[in-house]
Amino acid sequence: MVHYFQNQSKPHKDRRDWHNLRAMLPFLWEYRGRALFALACLVLAKIANVGIPVLLKRIVDDLDQAEKLMVVPVTLLLAYGLLRLGSSLFNELRDVVFARVRYHAMRRLSTRVLAHLHTLSLRFHLERRTGAISRDLERGTRSVSTILNYMVFSILPMMVEFTLVAVILLSQYAVVFTLISFSTVGIYVAFTLAVTEWRMDFRHQMNRLESEFGAQAVDSLINYETVKYFGNEKLELDRFDATLESWEGTAVKSQTSMSLLNFGQGAIIALGVTLIMFQATASVVDGAMTIGDLVLVNAFMLQLFIPLNFLGIVYRQIKYSMADMDLVFKLLERQPEIQDRPGATELLLKQGEIRFEQVSFSYQSDREILRQVDFVIRPGEKVAVVGHSGAGKSTLARLLFRFYEVSGGRITIDGQDIRAVTQQSLRQQIAIVPQDTVLFNNSIYYNIVYGRSDAARAEVEAAAGVACIREFIDRLPKGYETLVGERGLKLSGGEKQRIAIARAILKRPGILVFDEATSSLDSKTEQAILATLRQVAANHTTLVIAHRLSTVVDADRILVMEEGRIVEQGSHQRLLQLGGIYREMWLLQQQENRQGTEQGE
Repeated sequence: MVHYFQNQSKPHKDRRDWHNLRAMLPFLWEYRGRALFALACLVLAKIANVGIPVLLKRIVDDLDQAEKLMVVPVTLLLAYGLLRLGSSLFNELRDVVFARVRYHAMRRLSTRVLAHLHTLSLRFHLERRTGAISRDLERGTRSVSTILNYMVFSILPMMVEFTLVAVILLSQYAVVFTLISFSTVGIYVAFTLAVTEWRMDFRHQMNRLESEFGAQAVDSLINYETVKYFGNEKLELDRFDATLESWEGTAVKSQTSMSLLNFGQGAIIALGVTLIMFQATASVVDGAMTIGDLVLVNAFMLQLFIPLNFLGIVYRQIKYSMADMDLVFKLLERQPEIQDRPGATELLLKQGEIRFEQVSFSYQSDREILRQVDFVIRPGEKVAVVGHSGAGKSTLARLLFRFYEVSGGRITIDGQDIRAVTQQSLRQQIAIVPQDTVLFNNSIYYNIVYGRSDAARAEVEAAAGVACIREFIDRLPKGYETLVGERGLKLSGGEKQRIAIARAILKRPGILVFDEATSSLDSKTEQAILATLRQVAANHTTLVIAHRLSTVVDADRILVMEEGRIVEQGSHQRLLQLGGIYREMWLLQQQENRQGTEQGE
């Protein structure tokens, strides 16, 4: 996953801002009526806002006419108050109406991102860095809200107000006022764009470093015990602090450049307002404009330039949000490695016969893991696969679940190529008890019922009984509601594996896979569970991946793998008689067991 995040730190020129904005539109479509109504409120608010200076001009001019002093200003003052009230009302109404649109878009995007992550291949998830990707996804989904917020509450209102002011200035005053006003706006926007684009590199570096130190912190905490075992607290802190030091330097550069931008923007605004006031004052002296006109022009300038001063911040935040949002949409565009074929059908499990037909596979092109593996597991048969570490045993289970595509050959279940059926229907028919059981940070009940979410409590308790963990759970103060901790760290390895066995049993699959399913159990518990597994496997097609040969002596057939090939197969007794690799492994493990027993005594 490192390469994925490095790609995200490329200069912003590689991003597709307009593409991402278009990609955001479908998330708004569901509430398009609300969005249009919010825009209508926005326009009405700005009409009221621009009407305020116009009324103010009338009030000032009428005050110069004594004969109307007691009548006209009262009417105009009431209208002035109503316009102020209307501006506030429509602004707040816009906020209320658009809130549903904004937060719903965030919700839909967040859900879609998580759903997409679940469709990505096992290869992606084995390579990713959880801390970094979670931080980037949080920023990315939040960026959608930020962009919508600024667009509707800042950018569009400014554009509407500029348009209305331009119409009034061009229709009632000398063109020089319009030229000065909008030339100042143009220079301001150009300066803001140029400096902000330059500053974006600092932001990208900060994002990359934030993701990096976030990932380092999460990794060190997840591996808390390992850090303690090796006394490497200082090493972890030094790595973390070194990344923060780089982030600190970049953050200081970012803040310094922001001050430069703010000063330049202030200088441009000051120059524009000064020129406007000189021109307006000269026109009043010449009699071309009234005092009310001077007030009107000055009020327009304040209405334009005060929010324009905020535009710099808005633009920067939008650009930052664009950078964050780009991470999410690039992730959404990442194609899953494993996809259902067009027209894929549901797996129809009849008897549960599994065939590996000349299967070859490699995780990387330069290292082949499986070489023309060929075997059959007949309905109801229990087949074990043994071999030294790295022989390719666990890869068989991953291919059966179709976490990866085979490089050559094919895998069938009841004659159906698993590449031709939907992944969902395939995995519904298979349950696995993995070697490394990782539980959700939730209750024991939740982790067992996860095997079949609609199961009744009695079924959950029955599955726990079959897995020989029911008595243990009943002795706990909170019973099934006991929290297991992150990744199940509050439980022992044996307790976690028994929960995994209960979960697999509860699923009621047609095919069972045990991948070193008793590797963390003591001898007494192992024998109890092995007896249970024999009963469970009796009515299932079962694939057992094992290191300890004593756990598979009752298998109908044992496949011995070495360097990705099946080199021996047969029953336990037949393989011992062959005098090959299996016999050597058996004798070695028996010797190790005797030595362990003697040391225990």
